Amino acid sequence: MGILTLAKIVEIKAKMTWTQKNKATAHHLGLLKAHLGGGGGGPGEGFDVAKTGDAHTGFAGFPSVGKLTLLSNLAGVYSEVAACEFTTLTTAPGVIRHKGAKIQLLDLPGIIKGAKNGKGRGQVIAVALTCNLILIVLDVLKPLGRKKINENELEGFGIRLNSKPSNTGFKKKDKGGINLIATCLQSELDAETVKSILAKYKIHNADVTLRSDATADDLIDVVEGNRVYIPCIYELDIIYKVPQCVPISAHRRWNFDDLLEKIWDYLKLMRIHTKPKGQLPDYTSPVVLPCSRTTVEDFCMKIHKNLIKEFQYALVWGLSVKHSPQKAGKDHTLEDEDVIQIAKK
Repeated sequence: MGILTLAKIVEIKAKMTWTQKNKATAHHLGLLKAHLGGGGGGPGEGFDVAKTGDAHTGFAGFPSVGKLTLLSNLAGVYSEVAACEFTTLTTAPGVIRHKGAKIQLLDLPGIIKGAKNGKGRGQVIAVALTCNLILIVLDVLKPLGRKKINENELEGFGIRLNSKPSNTGFKKKDKGGINLIATCLQSELDAETVKSILAKYKIHNADVTLRSDATADDLIDVVEGNRVYIPCIYELDIIYKVPQCVPISAHRRWNFDDLLEKIWDYLKLMRIHTKPKGQLPDYTSPVVLPCSRTTVEDFCMKIHKNLIKEFQYALVWGLSVKHSPQKAGKDHTLEDEDVIQIAKK
């Protein structure tokens, strides 16, 4: 699609702002969004951080909002903290242990309006794309409108907060034109709009299936295929009724327990305890798995990739089985705090 200059991006966004959103203008707005590439071109170039632990949480927010103080008090990580803007110019990591899991904390450099377009230290925020959870830190003494600015900037990096991919099917083909199938009523997309948006990506032959009421953004996200969907928590004073909000005081270390519990809930991790043959289960160092990968095979791969090659069967105790112990194969799905013993060939 070519590279857009900052001036061109501003011009297109101004047109989108001026255009009243309704059924009649949906086609025009869809084309403008396609010009922008859906509000962000993905990660681009940025600073990398060595990933460690079982999950990764990024602390995002405006400069000097207290992210580093919060991380330091949570993880005991020392770094320069100053009462001025842009203290953190690179991504500072820390690690905490909670419920047996090692959770890496990343203090992302302060977000400023326009960071996604290269202003300030925008490239570094791309590290957020590798996170399993984003925690946006907001200052209760600042306008609540900053919450939306943070969200917009992260959206500009291809991050979709607290949302799931749309139920939109897309498959390119060699010929046959654009074939659109909608299984339900569409309020924004029609055949002409879909065809025009795809033309901006030089796609003239494809099958598109809309299984829910989709938007131009939904279609663009599927076409570009570089979006990440990350859960998000907000650290904010309780006087605001903000969903996914946890009120804390970073300086006074107030309400950290609730924050850690919320982080745990949103990360959706599972603990699997090991039991060597003839010994008691080890409840001190669980093997931690994401809820999307919880089979016996996933457990084996987390320990060592060669373990699955030697795997014969597993004995499982816990909620995932009817009898304790119960013999299980590699495709068996485990539950949180199951106990497992692997029998090798």
